[in-house]
Amino acid sequence: MRRPSLLLASGALVLAAAACAPADDTSTTASAASPAGSAAANACAKESLKLTTPGKLTIGTDKPAYDPWFSGDDPSNGKGFESAVAYAVAGKMGFTKDEVAWTVVPFDSSFAPGPKQFDFDINQISVTPARAKAVDFSQGYYTVKQGVVALDGTKFASATSLAELKDAKIGVQAGTTALEAVRSVIQPSKEPSVFNQQVDAVNALKNKQIDAIVVDLPTAFYVTAAQVEGSKIVGQFAANGGQPEEFGLLFQKGSPLVSCVDKALGDLKSSGELAKIESQWLTAAAGAPELK
Repeated sequence: MRRPSLLLASGALVLAAAACAPADDTSTTASAASPAGSAAANACAKESLKLTTPGKLTIGTDKPAYDPWFSGDDPSNGKGFESAVAYAVAGKMGFTKDEVAWTVVPFDSSFAPGPKQFDFDINQISVTPARAKAVDFSQGYYTVKQGVVALDGTKFASATSLAELKDAKIGVQAGTTALEAVRSVIQPSKEPSVFNQQVDAVNALKNKQIDAIVVDLPTAFYVTAAQVEGSKIVGQFAANGGQPEEFGLLFQKGSPLVSCVDKALGDLKSSGELAKIESQWLTAAAGAPELK
């Protein structure tokens, strides 16, 4: 996207081995495990991190930096979903806002092979096997949802639930997650109009040949901002089944920071903070309510 476990298995083996050990081995096992855990924690201590610029966490993104991912074309203000996520990760890693530096990285060059002039990049970059051959990714920080776009003031533009879209004539691009989502989640009474190219669906909406289009949410923001004047995002919903598209933080191949950033993201997920950031910037502020 954008503009378009082995760990579990090994953990299970360790637990199994511990369960089979004699009772008097327990203290030895615990004392042996403690230094390893301590070493892992020390490796993620701020002063131990291998950074592009010593003492600074350097984060890359493209320019212009679009809403709602950023705000005011200024990643450093902490506003917008990805800016807020970046600073939340930095905070979990022990960095203050003053210790974060931003650098401009064009989208297409971010996942090209070779050395990087950033510690990680955040730019609505989907994790794909092809990209993962050249760069490393964190665990996903955002699971892409589907967005419904209609012309403002039309019959279905005011829908507040998926049920209210059942009688809509919906346009969607062939071979996309959006098409599967329309059929399995919205289940419209009329077969969706399927287009070979997204631009054809967009033009059909402009010409009022269809009532709405369904695209991934990042594309929906682009459609309403730049492609279809007078259009609005009716709402967003999660696709059912299949492999979800996820955005990940991007690193130079072999970066030792990945595990530390994954730990920070894991903490943000388990505490509910990441979900709050998403709700603030991609639902309420972005005008894309959840459709259920």
